Amino acid sequence: MLANKTLNDLLDAFASPAPTPGGGSASALAGALSASLLAMVAAMPKTSHGTPEDRAALDAIHPQLLALKTEMVTLIDRDAASYDEVVAAYRLPKATDAEKAARKAAIGRAMRLATDVPLETARAAAKLVGHCRVVAEHGNPNAKSDAGVAESMARTAFAGASLNVETNLDGTGDPAFAEQARTELAALKKQMA
Repeated sequence: MLANKTLNDLLDAFASPAPTPGGGSASALAGALSASLLAMVAAMPKTSHGTPEDRAALDAIHPQLLALKTEMVTLIDRDAASYDEVVAAYRLPKATDAEKAARKAAIGRAMRLATDVPLETARAAAKLVGHCRVVAEHGNPNAKSDAGVAESMARTAFAGASLNVETNLDGTGDPAFAEQARTELAALKKQMA
């Protein structure tokens, strides 16, 4: 599992010529870093104004941030596994008409999965951007740069996941699904503005 590698081993995996891990896993990693930084700031004893409202807002959001961190870590591996299925589908035999049809169907299914997973990353990243606002408003002002980096990482996670969705959509062979995914991405992007 990628998430269990040391940092250097993970970076080596990203640097290797293998198709996975790739941009989708990197996007989820960016999201996991964002959630981790936000959780750190939310857990700090000092808040923006030292009010019970600040503490209540941060305490309420902290478990959500930890859950999003766990989700993003899971998505690092799920993204790599989904694209491994695409690679395997493209390697299926195509000598006969039956093999060609089976291969085409397998590619479509694999591309759908390879689109669904980064779409999940985009959804989680959009949630993180919303949480960034809460942490920035109520969190320790001395950790303002940490909250800012977290927001940047969340937006990077969203942008990278969106690129992966767009790249894989046409390969699904499902125009209705493609339209639905594009509409959802646009709505998430608008929500983050």
